[in-house]
Amino acid sequence: MLPGVGVVVETLLIGATDDGLTFRAFERPLGDDEHPDQVARELAGFGAQLLHSTSWRFAAGRIVLTYAALPDPDPRTATQLEGVGLTAVGSGPLQPSPATIDLAAVVLHAVRHLAFLRHTDDAAAAAANGDPRLWALISRHEPALAGTLRR
Repeated sequence: MLPGVGVVVETLLIGATDDGLTFRAFERPLGDDEHPDQVARELAGFGAQLLHSTSWRFAAGRIVLTYAALPDPDPRTATQLEGVGLTAVGSGPLQPSPATIDLAAVVLHAVRHLAFLRHTDDAAAAAANGDPRLWALISRHEPALAGTLRR
């Protein structure tokens, strides 16, 4: 750990309704000798088909480790995902991190990452086969690694 900097694990539950993709975010501080994967599983709170680490960011004096968990077992209580083109970018080549990052941008980054993994990762491909409706919505987003791939 870095002195004076806390680490938080954030788990995004990603689901689907008739209106599109949804998300809910849960977080808690990472304790001493805890593995972030275990904390993310606990925050998911259900038998997820897929749990994947998607990003990290520095926010409010702490490092936030973000995981995507899916499918959300209760997407009706979640926030509808909007802003398909929303991408968080820094102010220049030596400042890659934006001053603030909207949670929807974090979720969209995770969704783009999942869309990429569907084609490159066996676990993601198996999860996609298990929930075709959810993954059809995920696949509407341009697959991406860190950042957006430009054509």
